[in-house]
Amino acid sequence: MNKLVLIILAILLPPVAVLIKCGVGKDLVINIILSLLFFIPGVLHAIWVVTK
Repeated sequence: MNKLVLIILAILLPPVAVLIKCGVGKDLVINIILSLLFFIPGVLHAIWVVTK
């Protein structure tokens, strides 16, 4: 999938972007927890995962 589309998706729906990029695993669990606690850390983590 195009990296730009994943970055936009990471801003709007962070866990979905991490799921598409990495699949089910520790990154997805971390992102769901961060997104539930505070939205901005979830977005930052998703962008970091998508761009690495």
